Amino acid sequence: MPVLVYTESDKGGFKKSAFEVASYAAELAEKMGTEAIALSINVDNPAEIGAYGISRVLNATEPRLAQFNARGTAALLRQAVSKTGAKVVVTSSSTDTKYAASILAGMLKAGYVNNVVSLPETTEPLVVKRTAFSNKGFAYTELRGEPAIIGVSNNAFGTHENGVETQVEAFTATFSDSDFGVKSTAVDKASDKVTIADADVVVSGGRGLKGPENWHLIEDLAEVLGAATACSKPVSDLGWRPHSEHVGQTGKPVASNLYIAIGISGAIQHLAGVNASKTKVVINTDPEAPFFKAADYGIVGDAFEVVPQLIEKLKEFKAQNG
Repeated sequence: MPVLVYTESDKGGFKKSAFEVASYAAELAEKMGTEAIALSINVDNPAEIGAYGISRVLNATEPRLAQFNARGTAALLRQAVSKTGAKVVVTSSSTDTKYAASILAGMLKAGYVNNVVSLPETTEPLVVKRTAFSNKGFAYTELRGEPAIIGVSNNAFGTHENGVETQVEAFTATFSDSDFGVKSTAVDKASDKVTIADADVVVSGGRGLKGPENWHLIEDLAEVLGAATACSKPVSDLGWRPHSEHVGQTGKPVASNLYIAIGISGAIQHLAGVNASKTKVVINTDPEAPFFKAADYGIVGDAFEVVPQLIEKLKEFKAQNG
């Protein structure tokens, strides 16, 4: 019985998370002595996922899923599970996928664990390691019954290229009216910026920036680093930045490779939402700011002096190193 992996996509291409979950599924399948099969939706070049160890792709073309629909996606996944006889389903732990995977678990009466950070400790029984207590600890969870649904935490496993010959086949599913009972009427998305969910680097600002007119410091640094911009809750509450940029336990969770916090004191809710980031850098005038206790690197200084110098040094480095 194979491992089925749901690979997220957007505008005909795979999202970055798709390559990570494909890598995870391929190595899990090898550990279990079986094959990894991917389910893709509306992807122009589904064979691309074969570079990460996927030998077979079910590519569904469904116009109603051009915009994400949780119940419709879950219904499609349920039929893919039935077709393949999958023992394990692997997904990402994005907000959208958590929504769809929860519905799928209900449909299949299956066990579901998200925020998983490594391959299972054992496969008989299936025991996975996941983050707990707002990323301050880990829990080992046993998944009983079949199929088991595993949600891999963003940037926890990484992408591992392992090119194999890949067979792509069209996959057609049937839907009921209730599968699309909830519809998106509009989606507003900035097309010229790196999204927080897909970013390797996130530059975030707080009230220490003193006002929205100074936000160019965050944007300029982010541009040099190819990073996404974010903010603390007070900043979005004050209307300086849109709520879509609010990160933390009450906003969007961040699991980037590098998180730079500028003028953010580090309230417990904010720290809980960014703790999964691998490296955290803090710039703050207050040496007693709570964020320094969680940071890997810290600079006690005025952002209006430190950030422009940091931008210039980065530009010099890029110019010298191409």
